[in-house]
Amino acid sequence: MEGITNRYPNFQQRTYYTQNPYDNTYRRANSESSDDLKEVKAVAGAGILQGIALLLSKASDWCGKKLMQGEEFTTAENVEKIASKMLTDNKLEKKVAVEFINESNAGAVAAKYRKNGLDILGELGPVARGENAFYTDQLKLAVAPKSKPSLILHELGHAITAHKGKFMKFLQKSRMYAASIPSALVFFNNTTQKPDGERSFIEKHAFKLGFLAFLPTIIEEGIASLRGINAARQIKKTVDRSINLKPLRWNYAFAWMTYVIAGLGLGIAAKQSVMTDGRK
Repeated sequence: MEGITNRYPNFQQRTYYTQNPYDNTYRRANSESSDDLKEVKAVAGAGILQGIALLLSKASDWCGKKLMQGEEFTTAENVEKIASKMLTDNKLEKKVAVEFINESNAGAVAAKYRKNGLDILGELGPVARGENAFYTDQLKLAVAPKSKPSLILHELGHAITAHKGKFMKFLQKSRMYAASIPSALVFFNNTTQKPDGERSFIEKHAFKLGFLAFLPTIIEEGIASLRGINAARQIKKTVDRSINLKPLRWNYAFAWMTYVIAGLGLGIAAKQSVMTDGRK
């Protein structure tokens, strides 16, 4: 199916830093004591990075919980009006389907959109429980919980992005390769290391490179939320002036922060992988 975190937002714990897959065990060098000191410093640095990674994981969990606890900014009926306008304004009303999911209709919706052996029933479970929302470009389908319908506006933001040209599609699809960045940096670092022991460009900038690899996702997620907020603002002006956009902004801000945290986490993972590889 299309897009990893289109369907599994990072507030659903799809993070890159909750566990450190690298060995931080201290190894005593067989050379001079200065090498031993360097090894100790490297291990200490790796431990600090892992501590930061765990803090980032907790921060992401907290943002996700705040999002799930956030109140709805308007009625489900108004949300449907906004969703309809987003589709119409972008000529997607005949291309993209919208479904609101609960426990009673999840099976029927999954059967309705079962295609070429593709079954989304398992992915609709968290949606039915109010824990997730997603857009899949393969099925041209956006879903959100009936209990938290405002999430659909963000997902339709993704749908609009998917139909906005190659650059926007690049932003959206780049997340599919983000998790491989630490390994890629290690590979390229091994081909560029300097013989005199001086740190390579990758070793100096691994954190920045890891974060930058996730930056397109952070940008695209922000764009998707802004599309939803702007559409809601238009309905507020023309249909229901009593709509309070503040809860929507806060909910989307918490969701967006999980992606910023994920970018920082990917930077940490990249730094860890390069450091650990250099100690072997």
